[in-house]
Parts: sequence; structure tokens; C-alpha cells
Amino acid sequence: MPRFAANLSMLFTEVPFLDRFERAARAGFEAVEFMFPYAHGAEEIRQQLDAHGLRLVLHNLPAGDWDAGDRGIACDPARVEEFRAGVARGVRYAGVLGAPQLNCLAGKAPAGVDAATLRRTFVDNLRFAASVLRDAQLRLLIEPINGFDIPGFYLNRTDQALSILDEVDAPNAFVQYDIYHAQRTEGELAATLTQHLARIGHVQLADNPGRHEPGTGEINFPFLFEHLDRIGYAGWVGCEYRPAQGTEAGLAWLGERLRAPALSA
Repeated sequence: MPRFAANLSMLFTEVPFLDRFERAARAGFEAVEFMFPYAHGAEEIRQQLDAHGLRLVLHNLPAGDWDAGDRGIACDPARVEEFRAGVARGVRYAGVLGAPQLNCLAGKAPAGVDAATLRRTFVDNLRFAASVLRDAQLRLLIEPINGFDIPGFYLNRTDQALSILDEVDAPNAFVQYDIYHAQRTEGELAATLTQHLARIGHVQLADNPGRHEPGTGEINFPFLFEHLDRIGYAGWVGCEYRPAQGTEAGLAWLGERLRAPALSA
């Protein structure tokens, strides 16, 4: 059975961020992930991880001004300097928090910028980030996101992500495969996971429609979990969904999976 990490940007949101670590541990999680740590000091987050026996498996690089509508800036040719400063900041946080990998959000394509410039900017920024992260012994991830939830997002499909990574040509750069986004954009979940397993660095989940917990929608998660085991996926699966009726109620699908032996491996 896969190992599950609580996404603290989506789960336990009824309490302040720093209180979510205790709630995750109490629910049975041994690992967490979240979008951004930067509103808090790295040391105070580290204290929460240590206090509750949790490991951090992932956070994102800085992605611009989220509250103002930014969803990443890596494809924006006008914000290259800002992006590269964010890489250094993300690596500093990862060093304190023990995160082994950082996710880079491509962002929404700026109006009036041609496709060739968008791709060149994204590739160049990823080469820069991958080099910095390699020196810090970290992996870089890029995540295709469906264009229904974030209209205009530059990176939408697995094949597009793989083509970009081919051009970046960095051994520490991988795809973050979000089952929910992939289902909305392209389907073929099991086949894609099998075909590209070696290039997938992290998996996240939510059901569709609604982006709620497994069992609320159309995706056959029991089959997918068994499939991940069959094909030898050894990473964590981030639970990045909006609970339909509160976080604890929305954890019923996990049952005893949180306490399966694989979690302590």
C-alpha cells in the first residue's frame, strides 16, 4: 500500500497552519507536505515537525503573490530575477525543514507573450533551478495542472512536462503527477503511471469531480493504489484534496492504511 502524506494546505484548514502538524500526527500521518512555508520562519516549522515526529516530503518554490492571483512565475520572462531569488529562498527552507524535493509551478502564461518565449523562459529557469537544487542534493519537480481549475496555466499535460524535462536535461528533475489534475486533463491514469514511472518523482491525489477525498467521485482509487504497488512506486502519495465534510470525516477512506507497515519503512 502506498505511503500517504497529509497536505497541510488542504487538510486541517480549520486551525492555524502551525497547529495542523499536531492534527496530522494525531490522525495517523507520518509525513506531511504543503504548498508554501514562507509565511513562517523555517525554524518554527521545524519545531512542529520534530515535536510531532513528522517528516516533510515536499513544498513548493516561491510562486509570486498568491493572494494577488499568481500561480507561479517560472514561465514569465519579465520575472526571471524574482524567480531565481525564490529558488535560493526555497532551498534555504528545504535545508532547515529536511524536504528532499521542491515543486516548481510554471504559472499562468502572461498575456501577449508568444509560445516560444514562454517555453524558453520556463526551460531556462528550470535549468537554473535544477542546478541549484542539485548542488543542495535536492530534486526538482514540475506539475501539470488542469486548465479548468486554473485557466491559462502554462503546463497542463504529462507529455508536455516530459518534453520540457527532455529539453532541461537535468538528472534531478522529475514530474509531480497529480491524479486529480491528470484525470481532468487527459485520463489514462494507470497507463501513464506505468509508462513514465521512472520520471515521476511524486504523486498527489484527489477525486473528481469536486477535488474531494477518494470515494467521493469517479476515480477507482483502490485499483490505483494496488497499481502503484504493482509497478513499484516507492514514493509518498500526497493527500491534496478538499475534505467534503471536514478533515477527520474525510479520512474515513484511509481506514487502517495510515498504520500499514509500509509507512514506517
